[in-house]
Amino acid sequence: MTDCTATDLVNEPFAFWNRRARLAIRLLSYGLLALVTIADVAIRGGFTAHARADVVLAAASAAWMVPLSLWSGTAGPVRRAVFFVGLIALTAALVIRSPIYGFWGFTGYFWVGQIMYGRARYVGLVAVAACEALSQTGGAPKLDAGALTLYLAALAINAGVSFAISRSWWAGEMQSERRRQAIDRLTETNRRLAETLAENRALQQQLVTQAREAGISEERQRMAREIHDTLAQGLTGIITQLQAAVQATGGRAHERHIDAAIDLARESLSEARRSVNALAPSVLTHARLPEAIGHVAARWSELHGIAAAVTTTGEPCTIAPELEVALLRTAQEALANVAKHARATRVGLTLSYMEDQVTLDVRDDGIGFLTPPAPVREDGGFGLAAMRQRLDGVSGHLEIESEPDGGTAVSATVPVFVASGAP
Repeated sequence: MTDCTATDLVNEPFAFWNRRARLAIRLLSYGLLALVTIADVAIRGGFTAHARADVVLAAASAAWMVPLSLWSGTAGPVRRAVFFVGLIALTAALVIRSPIYGFWGFTGYFWVGQIMYGRARYVGLVAVAACEALSQTGGAPKLDAGALTLYLAALAINAGVSFAISRSWWAGEMQSERRRQAIDRLTETNRRLAETLAENRALQQQLVTQAREAGISEERQRMAREIHDTLAQGLTGIITQLQAAVQATGGRAHERHIDAAIDLARESLSEARRSVNALAPSVLTHARLPEAIGHVAARWSELHGIAAAVTTTGEPCTIAPELEVALLRTAQEALANVAKHARATRVGLTLSYMEDQVTLDVRDDGIGFLTPPAPVREDGGFGLAAMRQRLDGVSGHLEIESEPDGGTAVSATVPVFVASGAP
């Protein structure tokens, strides 16, 4: 649907009838000129020498009206005046030769309204009235007092009537023009107001974004201090103690488990340091989310001896880093719960990319449960509550389905539109 302004809606009817009026004037001028010329030839008794001269003048008048039709709306005032004077001269010549051309000459009033402006219109009306008065008084002017008085009376009547009618018509045109200008000013004011409102909305959006970023930065700094002061120092101590234990055991069988614990502690320490620096998890640094989840599942399967298969459906797309972190952490926590509670023999992870959301499903064939476990784990972790809180932070949600001896299904969903950075 084509957009339009209030000015267009108001001016379109006026423009439509104005175009129709211009066309009607042209058709009327040419049509009456042709009919009057045919009548003149008939009155003169055929195509005589006088009739041929009239036909030549009529043809010249028809040709002279072509520029008036084409340039009436675009020509300058001097050009319009020159062509109007030429039209009046041709009209006067035809009326003097044959008064019947007065039936065509009155169309000059319409041309005055089309091509003349301001006070020049009144001069044009007097010129047309003079030609009409010649037609009404017999054509060729006479110098006697009676004929001159009659001509002046006819001129006064024609000019008076044309003035009265034209003033009423032109007053309507002026009122329409003033209304159009008022609507143009109102439209311009509305346009500027709309631009101001748009600027205000953009400024408000910018302020909201800055406030959000400031809040995120402050929270990151707080978490960084806490991680640095607690988790990172604790993991460093764990690594030191495990390394001392390896040296003390001297190659016993459980050294493999100690090595695995050291590796896990080192990875956790790396994650803690990256969190301090406000970076994404290390597994996401050089891989996309499907590959990162596949890497986590493979490491988890190797560590716990449980088969884990990862499947990706849909067309993987780039989403916001906080969404990838939320889904990756959900996968890690779900796998940790399987290892600790499920007694499963296999686990399936499905990452589904849809039009407006991304879903991660983690299913196992373990013992399941009838009611969800307590929010706080024995080891001090947060388990399901942590997953729910993390997903709530990115406008996602978590669903859990389980039954005794029927396994457990954990489904995490995040909306893709959050990736656009909308507050």
